[in-house]
Amino acid sequence: MKLSRFAAFSSSLALAGALVLTGASAASAHQNTQGVDYVALGDSYSSGVGAGSYDGSSCKRSSKAFPALWAAKSSPTSFAFAACSGARTGDVINSQLTSLSAATDLVSLTVGGNDAGFADVMTTCVLQGETACVKRVNTARAYVDSTLPGQLDSVYNGIKAKAPSARVVVIGYPRFYKLGGSCALGLSEKSRKAINDAADYLNAATAKRAADHGYTFAGVASAFTGHEICTPTPWLHSLNLGNIGESYHPTAAGQSGGYLPVMTAAA
Repeated sequence: MKLSRFAAFSSSLALAGALVLTGASAASAHQNTQGVDYVALGDSYSSGVGAGSYDGSSCKRSSKAFPALWAAKSSPTSFAFAACSGARTGDVINSQLTSLSAATDLVSLTVGGNDAGFADVMTTCVLQGETACVKRVNTARAYVDSTLPGQLDSVYNGIKAKAPSARVVVIGYPRFYKLGGSCALGLSEKSRKAINDAADYLNAATAKRAADHGYTFAGVASAFTGHEICTPTPWLHSLNLGNIGESYHPTAAGQSGGYLPVMTAAA
């Protein structure tokens, strides 16, 4: 997702996200993924904005994004990288589901953040201060309650219609901030907490909708713990006025150290 449309929130429901398959388990997993037709759907957290090494398209698909890394490691029979920066649920339905077919075995997906309006949340929080920030976060939470579940249902129903036998892994967003961390400047602690809480709120709603459709929800909050903004080794870009589009997105280390192990464990 681009900051101009992005929404990024994370997960209080981490699914063994920090587990990495090693040794015999990794070899077995590699064998099991050979013969798999894999499609990666979603927004910029799947396309890899913030990780660099982009393909030159407006979707900013990165060779360092977790879907590309997983495919390079697992050698699926086919890999369709349909995720696109800025995608909302409607974009996934209208532009990305054509990559699916009855032969699709595995689907990964990050979506919902742009619909909830995180770009505007962060712009408000950065420019207008704590009171406006908390108010805008609460508006986003209300949207998650009232509107997002139906939009997610439409995406999941579309996936089921196109790829009825696929294993679908719905992946969450990381929390942004380490509370009580090392940041001396920037947002107030109350604003940071409001953003983190909204991340958990979005992921909880997404997890419920995924479970109701029989899909796996894989949270990444645990994987990113200790690597949020305001830690010595963050896996997320803070506000970067020189490259605004990469702000609040995972770095290459966040994709390989945060998202990839979660995808590996869930897939």
